[in-house]
Amino acid sequence: MKNNPHPLFDTLEYVQEQTKQCQLDNPEHIISLWLKQCFSGSEFKIADYAYKDYHHTLNFLYSYRGSQDTFNSYRRELERLIQWCWLIKDKSVLKLKRTDIEEFIEFCQKPDKKWVGIKTVARFIEDGGLRKPNPLWRPFIVKISKKSFQDGNRPEKIDFQLSSEAIKQIFAILGSFYNYLIQEEITETNPVLQIRQKSKFVRKQQESTVIRRLSETQWRAVMDTAASLANQDPALHERTLFITHALYGMYLRISELAATTRWTPTMRDFFKDSNGDWWFKTVGKGNKMRQIAVSPSMFDALKRWRNHLGMSPLPSIDDQTPLIPKAIGKGPIKSTRAIRNIVQTCFDKAVENLINEDKSEEAELLRSATVHWLRHTGISDDVKVRPREHVRDDAGHSSGAITDRYIDVELKARAKSSAKKKVMTSNAECE
Repeated sequence: MKNNPHPLFDTLEYVQEQTKQCQLDNPEHIISLWLKQCFSGSEFKIADYAYKDYHHTLNFLYSYRGSQDTFNSYRRELERLIQWCWLIKDKSVLKLKRTDIEEFIEFCQKPDKKWVGIKTVARFIEDGGLRKPNPLWRPFIVKISKKSFQDGNRPEKIDFQLSSEAIKQIFAILGSFYNYLIQEEITETNPVLQIRQKSKFVRKQQESTVIRRLSETQWRAVMDTAASLANQDPALHERTLFITHALYGMYLRISELAATTRWTPTMRDFFKDSNGDWWFKTVGKGNKMRQIAVSPSMFDALKRWRNHLGMSPLPSIDDQTPLIPKAIGKGPIKSTRAIRNIVQTCFDKAVENLINEDKSEEAELLRSATVHWLRHTGISDDVKVRPREHVRDDAGHSSGAITDRYIDVELKARAKSSAKKKVMTSNAECE
C-alpha cells in the first residue's frame, strides 16, 4: 500500500469547533481544507466521495459530544473504517455491502503493519499555529500487560491482537453509524445487520469474564501503604490516600475524579439530604449523573482530606473547591494519566512491602493489577454484604446483570469442590 493512514478527526474540542464552522460556512470548503491538511505530503488523491463521507461522519460524532468516552470510542472505529474505505477499497462508506463489512472486520483482526503502532500518541500536534497530523499516529496499537512491560518486554507489531470484546464493539458502533445514516435518509441499508453469522468473528464464552480484582491481602497492603505514605509525606501522599479511598469506597472510575469540559468534581458534590444522609454526586459513562451513598469510612477519609487542605471538616453547598486539586498551581487535575500515576506509585510500593513480608506470590499478582481494579474490588466486596440493587445504583451499572458478574460465590464453590476430584494414577507413577 502506497498510502499510510492519517488521523482524520481531532479531539472533541476541535471537532465541536469544526462542526460549528461547517454549519456557518460552506461545509465542503471547510472539509476540503481540513482533508488537504490531513493528507499533506501524501500521494493520496482525495476522491469526490470523501467529502460527503467525512461530513456525515463528523455530524454523527458531534451528536455524541455529551460523552468524552463514547466520542473517543466511536471516533476510533469510524476513523479505521473510513481509512480502510478510502486507502484500500477506494470506496465510499455509503456504498459498503455486507461482504465489505466482513472484509473490514478481517482486516481489523490482522491489519497491515503500516497501520499498527507500538505506543499511543496524540492524533494532531501544533505546528506554527496549525493543527497537523502526527506522523507517528496509527489506527491500531499493540498493547502488552503492565507486568510484561515491567519485566522488560516491549510491544512488537507482530503481536497485535483484537479481542472478542473489541470486535463486538466494532459491530455495535458501525451498526449505530449506519442506523444514523438511514434515519437521516443518507443511505437505505445497514450492511452490518445483514451479517448473519457474527459468531465466525466473535469467540463465544461459556460464561462472563472473571472480574479482575485485588485479593484481601493485596487490598490491605495497598491501603496500609497509602496510609504509611500519607503519614511520611502528607504534602505528596494525602492525595494518594484520598484517591485510593474514593476509587474503592465509592466505586469511582478514574475519569470521574478528573475534571473535563462537561464535569468538574468539587467539594460540594458531597452533600447531605433531608434525612441527614451523605451522598456524592458524579457524572459517569454515557454522561449519566448518579448519586453514591457515602459510607462512614469514606466520610472519615473526606474529613481527613479536607483537614489536610486546611478546610473545615464538612463541605457546604456552595463549596466549589476542586475535589482533586493540582499539587502545583491552581485548579483541578484534568489528566486521568496523572491520577493513574499517583495510585500506581502506591501499588509499586505495596509490591515492595509484600515482598519484604515474604508474600512474593501476592506481590507478583499485584504487579499485574491496574488502578481500575480498585473499583472492581470495592464492588466485589460490597455486593457480598449490601443489596445488589444498592450496589448497582452506586456503581452506575445499567442493569443488575452487570452487578451479578461481581458475585463470585459460585466460582468459589466450584473451586472448592474441585479439591475432591481425583485422578487415577498409573502403576508407573506409583513406583
